Amino acid sequence: MKQIVARGALAGLLAGVVAALVSVLIVERPMRAALVIEDARPAAPGARGGDLFSRPTQVVGGMVAAVVVAVLIGIVFAVVYRWVAERVHRQSAFARSLHLAAVGFAAIVLLPMVKYPGNPPGVGDPDTVDQRTNMYLSLIAAGLVLAVLAHWAYRALAKRNWPGPMRGVVAAGGAIVLAGVALAVWPANPDPIPPDVPAALLWQWRLASLFELAALWAALGVGFGLLVDSSARRWAAGQRAAVAPT
Repeated sequence: MKQIVARGALAGLLAGVVAALVSVLIVERPMRAALVIEDARPAAPGARGGDLFSRPTQVVGGMVAAVVVAVLIGIVFAVVYRWVAERVHRQSAFARSLHLAAVGFAAIVLLPMVKYPGNPPGVGDPDTVDQRTNMYLSLIAAGLVLAVLAHWAYRALAKRNWPGPMRGVVAAGGAIVLAGVALAVWPANPDPIPPDVPAALLWQWRLASLFELAALWAALGVGFGLLVDSSARRWAAGQRAAVAPT
């Protein structure tokens, strides 16, 4: 278990570095554009002017935070992987890691983002922060419950000797239907989009943020899979040797 957790932390570290680089190279541009719009607005009465930290300091702090959070996610990922590996034996370790990363991304990132897509700075009423946070976290919890239910459904169908592809279609289809119900039932975002925020900037921010999280989960799944699957490591080493200059 200690080795699995250590590999999860290492994979999380690598994934955090990938996410931090994506943040700087892709997310930072719409972030700065949104900050310009926010700074151009009239200051609220009694508000303090200026930021406590400079923008470069904020960028470095964000990168460090991304790495730390990714390491914690990697540790949890490793624990869940160990639980799944004890119950799913037909897949390779690398395939299990990719599968688990895909499920984690769908439940923790994609589902809540469909209902509550990310907004840049300057969008959102500070008085509704707690309400919006609770709605977002509750939808993540619902996504995790759906993932567990899909896993149980898949195993239940396996005990009835259903074919593998059919089990996957039924379990995934049921989860998608229930996810649609959750999206319809959960309350909408209470905050309107300010008129001074261009739609192009809004969607540029949302897509960039989604890409950052997708890169994190993809790097986590691939990195952890390579660390726990010796055959995958040998294949990767062979690929590197094949492209290395002679």
